[in-house]
Amino acid sequence: MTTTSTTAAVSQEITAACADFLYREAEYLDHREFDRWLGCLSEELVYLMPIRVTRGPEARDLEFSPTGFHMKDNYASMKMRVSRLYTEHAYAEDPPSRTQRLITNVRVDALDASDKYDVRSNFLCYRAQGDGVDSDLIVGERFDVLHDTADGWRLASRTVRLAHTTLITPNLGVFL
Repeated sequence: MTTTSTTAAVSQEITAACADFLYREAEYLDHREFDRWLGCLSEELVYLMPIRVTRGPEARDLEFSPTGFHMKDNYASMKMRVSRLYTEHAYAEDPPSRTQRLITNVRVDALDASDKYDVRSNFLCYRAQGDGVDSDLIVGERFDVLHDTADGWRLASRTVRLAHTTLITPNLGVFL
């Protein structure tokens, strides 16, 4: 089912609840509480990170690829990725990343479904590994659908649009 934004005003209470959800989600990820983070995800999750288009005639009309992705996941694949983080087979996360996420500019609109909201936010993710001085700053905008359920807020979908044209990190072993 496709939902679309409406122009109906969203209460400050709903906006604050959505922002609080995003802040807690960032905290879980920064503290490597991946099982708690999985609890924030809806089983209908669609998680996309399209590649930015920068060459060719399509770059004039299309900023992000509809078919090429850095990440294209669902709830099952996210669950599998989290499970692997707790094993010795998470090579990209050995040693584990130290992250600090900043979430800003949270904007909320109502969707046709009365319990779902279109939530946009900007993010900055600092990432470092080991004891070296190298670090990455990953910046972008997120387009989320948050679902207010009887069990609390859940992330139903996320599209991450990186500000970068080329990934500046050696791997994407972290969730954005």
